[in-house]
Amino acid sequence: MRIALPWLDDDTLDFPDTATALTDPNGLLAAGGDLRPPRLLAAYQHGIFPWYSANQPLLWWSPDPRMVLFPAEIKISRSLSKILRQNHFAVTTDTAFAAVLAGCAGPRRGVDGTWLDSGMQQAYLQLHRAGHAHSVEIWRNGQLAGGLYGIALDGIFFGESMFSHQNNASKVALVWLAHTLVEYGVRLIDCQLQSPHLASMGARTIPRNEFNGFLPATADISRPARWPIQWQRLRC
Repeated sequence: MRIALPWLDDDTLDFPDTATALTDPNGLLAAGGDLRPPRLLAAYQHGIFPWYSANQPLLWWSPDPRMVLFPAEIKISRSLSKILRQNHFAVTTDTAFAAVLAGCAGPRRGVDGTWLDSGMQQAYLQLHRAGHAHSVEIWRNGQLAGGLYGIALDGIFFGESMFSHQNNASKVALVWLAHTLVEYGVRLIDCQLQSPHLASMGARTIPRNEFNGFLPATADISRPARWPIQWQRLRC
């Protein structure tokens, strides 16, 4: 069955009201448009993100409920706590953004293809160069072991994707991110879609209306949000 969706106007950055998003599939809001940085920033500012597969048009989403992680609620299992105490990993931020993108776009067990195609990667690279998109890198023995990336706006971090080349590397990245964002007064990490893995680390779902209350919908997002330490390697 073909679904009739609003088609975004190339001449404006306007999106439909997220209350009009479909319930099946959950959160599908609109199609079309492009991945220019101004449109992407406008989307995130209103709790909307792009997600599409090969042979699909550009699709925009705002699911209800929304999975989020309040940074202070991060859960660290005993096994992960032991790994952190062993101090085997080093953590950096914004030192290997393109490599993190490539890791997130890489093959995954049981999944064919990737949603993070070359066009998406170039779009987020542009946001990174403009100071809006950031990465957390996890290193072991000088090799990139895992990481995550997302978009930082006023008071909220929109997590996009994470990956691990070594066991627990992405968990270490999320723990470091959560603890650091608490110090910086960031209220929320957007996890977008429900995931048992993220739920095990403290993420939970909240209604879209509640999520929208955390969005910087009226803020000036042309200037990058304050971001934690750059270029400094830390042990964990």
